[in-house]
Amino acid sequence: MCRRSEVISLRDDPSGESLESWIIRLRREFHKYPELSFKEYETQKRILKILGELGIEGRKIADTGVLASIRGTKPGPCIALRTDTDGLQVQEEPAERNREYISRTEGVMHACGHDGHMAMLFGAARMFMENREFPGEVRLIFQPAEEIPPGGSERVIAEGGLEDVDAIIGMHIFTNHESGSVGFRPGPFMASTNRFEVILKGKGGHISLPAKCIDPVRMAVYFINSLNSALEERLDKEKYVLGVGRIQGGAQFNRTPDNVGILGSYRTFDSETTDIIDATIKECLEKIKQEYLKHGEEFSGLPDYELDILHGYPVLVNDPFFTEAVNLKLHESFPELTVYPEIEKTFAAEDFASYLQVVPGIFISLGTRNQKKGIVEINHSCAFDIDEEILLKGSEIFHTLSLDFLKHPEKYLSLQKYHGPQEYIEKT
Repeated sequence: MCRRSEVISLRDDPSGESLESWIIRLRREFHKYPELSFKEYETQKRILKILGELGIEGRKIADTGVLASIRGTKPGPCIALRTDTDGLQVQEEPAERNREYISRTEGVMHACGHDGHMAMLFGAARMFMENREFPGEVRLIFQPAEEIPPGGSERVIAEGGLEDVDAIIGMHIFTNHESGSVGFRPGPFMASTNRFEVILKGKGGHISLPAKCIDPVRMAVYFINSLNSALEERLDKEKYVLGVGRIQGGAQFNRTPDNVGILGSYRTFDSETTDIIDATIKECLEKIKQEYLKHGEEFSGLPDYELDILHGYPVLVNDPFFTEAVNLKLHESFPELTVYPEIEKTFAAEDFASYLQVVPGIFISLGTRNQKKGIVEINHSCAFDIDEEILLKGSEIFHTLSLDFLKHPEKYLSLQKYHGPQEYIEKT
């Protein structure tokens, strides 16, 4: 999947453009033209075009994603590097800083750094193409649809994106720590995401006749309060978050509605906590049926409910052995870099977790918070932006860690997962 000719040189670009300037330019181009999940068609074309300019052959995967490989000069392991590619349904806020690259797509914005992720991965790819004297293979995954469960990662896996891959690295830009610093932790790092949708079924009628009605609005209030109270008694607060994002029902000021819909989500760091929340939701709904029960033929079968629970992204778990090797290599190769090897767990979720259920690896947080530049807004904000000075560093981290893995896989893989160099010779 990689051509040996027509490769752009890192240092001899005829235009005189530096590698860093090239990476920033790519980021701005992606930022100007964001696309929503599984609609990244123009983004896909742009990715394939840039890969072609680098002498790398890419192929389409997961409808709007791209998969590519760079092979070294001798047999060895395979490491995957992944970026997400989709934007968000957010109207970008104009500012003096972003005038040159503000989103040209109405109501859509790269508000979570995916434009920067793509640019950093291209930077690393260009470094590998400049010097092919390495063993094994670098797999480039440009993954669509990270923002909507179940996410694009499942499609990439199902279509063979991780075939023969021995390890994987992902990186995400966040404003929760300072620009240029990196953070990660072994084990559970990011939460699972789960959605629940409830339809509470009452009996509608005129509000002047409450005895003839079963009020689903009151049922909704009871459900939300009882659910939160029950969970506070059963679980430590640091183990979960739960919230209701939408309550919908009724159309008139003087009529009790028939139904009320509730849409919410919860996040956890382990399956046991998820199971407890699932059971508590069902328990609270059953209590509602008893609490609001009325007798009479007109109330037959009421109140009632419908419940739909969707378990989205799993908990993101960094391989402890791999993570410790990354920590050591970063301190060795980037002594000036601020590294947080035990950064706090976050209730943010990422479908990169699915890859880590298949192969060992790590997901790294790259800080972009820069108070002096006014880059302080959180991800998904309409005023979110990136300190572009971090992008080259992100590319260098991708390149350094993956190159070290290809040369010394035994440092990154536990004995259960590493069976010696002969394994890679046989695979090729």
